[in-house]
Amino acid sequence: MKSYNVAVVGATGAVGTRMLEQLTDTTLPIASVKALASARSAGKKVKFGNQELIIEELTENSFEGIDVALFSAGGSVSAKFAPYAVKAGAVVVDNTSYFRQNPNVPLVVPEVNPQALDEHNGIIACPNCSTIQMMIALEPIRRVYGLNRIIVSTYQAIGGAGARAMEEAENQYRSILNECVAPTEVEAHILPAGGDKKHYPIAYNALPQIDVFTDNDYTYEEMKMTMETKKIMEDDSIAVSATCVRIPVLVGHSESIYIETKKEPNISDIKRLIAEFPGAVLEDDVAHQIYPQAINAVGKRETFVGRIRKDLDAPFGIHLWCVSDNLLKGAAWNSVQIAETLHQRGLIHPVEQMKFELK
Repeated sequence: MKSYNVAVVGATGAVGTRMLEQLTDTTLPIASVKALASARSAGKKVKFGNQELIIEELTENSFEGIDVALFSAGGSVSAKFAPYAVKAGAVVVDNTSYFRQNPNVPLVVPEVNPQALDEHNGIIACPNCSTIQMMIALEPIRRVYGLNRIIVSTYQAIGGAGARAMEEAENQYRSILNECVAPTEVEAHILPAGGDKKHYPIAYNALPQIDVFTDNDYTYEEMKMTMETKKIMEDDSIAVSATCVRIPVLVGHSESIYIETKKEPNISDIKRLIAEFPGAVLEDDVAHQIYPQAINAVGKRETFVGRIRKDLDAPFGIHLWCVSDNLLKGAAWNSVQIAETLHQRGLIHPVEQMKFELK
């Protein structure tokens, strides 16, 4: 069996370190792992199982001999360097939003649409973390009952904004609890969006903004969920609307999802379908107060689904709640899982024709 040389781009970040962790327990046959990051991190060490890898500076020439390159270092880094990885013969799995809507790039959740990998052109995009877990929760329903409408409200962890946001949140709580600073007076430099004009505390707060606003008053995060859902499900007719909220939880995204099916749903059957679906775990026993919780999802690869119930007025309407570790299934694990699926389908090989521009 062939084994692969793997590169992790952004190896020092919140997702990159978890990519390395996931690679220590994978069905992907690995010959070597290279840790890549910016020049300021070059020479430092990062853990890989029982080893320590010396971080190398990311350059255009970093991918010679690499078979699989996992990217999680920001969209501008992927835009510049992913084509160089493809040119060198690697298959790229990109965890940023840069390539997600590119028609030459499959957008993949392995349990949902692995067939999209078959015609890849050297780059595969990993969807937004919130989209991924929603796809796991809804795909078993869609396959049997169809979907007309999705309305989702997310309760997203601080970890989705990166390690610096998590550190800032912890500092805010220290200031409030130890120094008696008012919650409205603590320093905030990152959330709700690093690139926006104003920043607000997340400690003891909920921020109904993730990413910056678009011209239609939805945020980019909300539009990502809308467009990615349609692309993954290959159905532009599904009505999708999202409201994305950041809450003071470090890791673990939660979502309240309302759907309208094409056929009248049977709740018992839907629970069975979810329980049997790969990557989904049914936690739905309200008589014993059993339902998905963010703290229980941390460190797990699965998506947890519960609170499944029919709408009181809409005969085809269903409400459900799903939770997942946004840094694992929402990012690192989904990326490694894509690489595993590429291997299983015999798709890790250089592409014959480059379809991406070198910058």
